[in-house]
Amino acid sequence: MIAHGHVPVLLEEALAFLDAGRAGTYIDATLGLGGHSVEILRRNPGASVVGFDRDETSLREARKGLAEYADRVRLYHADFRDLPEDEIDFASVRGVLLDLGISSFQLDSPERGFSFNANGPLDMRMDRRTKTTAARVLEKYSEPKLAEMLRRYGELPHTRRLAREIVTRRKLRPFETTEELRRLVEEIYRWRPQKGKIHPAAKVFQALRIEINNELEGLAEFLERMAVLARPGTRFVVIAFHSLEDRIIKRTFAALSASGESAPRMKALTRKPVTASEAEVRANSRARSAKLRAAERV
Repeated sequence: MIAHGHVPVLLEEALAFLDAGRAGTYIDATLGLGGHSVEILRRNPGASVVGFDRDETSLREARKGLAEYADRVRLYHADFRDLPEDEIDFASVRGVLLDLGISSFQLDSPERGFSFNANGPLDMRMDRRTKTTAARVLEKYSEPKLAEMLRRYGELPHTRRLAREIVTRRKLRPFETTEELRRLVEEIYRWRPQKGKIHPAAKVFQALRIEINNELEGLAEFLERMAVLARPGTRFVVIAFHSLEDRIIKRTFAALSASGESAPRMKALTRKPVTASEAEVRANSRARSAKLRAAERV
């Protein structure tokens, strides 16, 4: 499925590890534009999907793409961590999918402020019902708090200097646009385009996005809760796009697969993360950083 320029990453690998040909319910915890879910429903007449997304715009577009299968789809405008346990029959659930990160649809919408390549307001909220924007963080956070956030979530060097400059310049004029922030980052890091080098603004924007949307908070706890609720045979597939997410997934699956005081709840299906083929990366550059891990409830 390709909609609004969105191509689902690691589609065939995700469906294979989900064993998505089985009749039953599949939870798409981060629906996005619904690319993975559409393929599950198209290929498997016995499948139904329960989808969650906190981005109302993405959810609205996904609903259009899923309209043909509306009788087999239930969608929630909600964070997956708020999944309503009492509304889902876990005896029928066969797979749980998390495609983390940000979609090309969001990146390609300048008014959302997710991309440093397009000028727009410093927003970056996945759920517009929340109040904290990137502009607000840059305006309100103290210098030490900014430096720590950029170091931790952006894994950047020299974050004290960047934080100091942000605080100095906001006294004269608040940061309002993505272009203003990108220019400052390029100045601080003396950026010149180099083949194979990641633009430092990509890491700055990542740090802000993670902070604003609490992207890492509760991720491990969600998987642990699902491992309790799920029945044996339920497959879990998680696609991460940066090392911070992938590290959490790796450790959580390892802990749930370990033998300790109680029997393990999961069996890891991937010893190492599955990555995109060269052909997929050529067709969809977003796939370059994708890492898929899978496990099965035992």
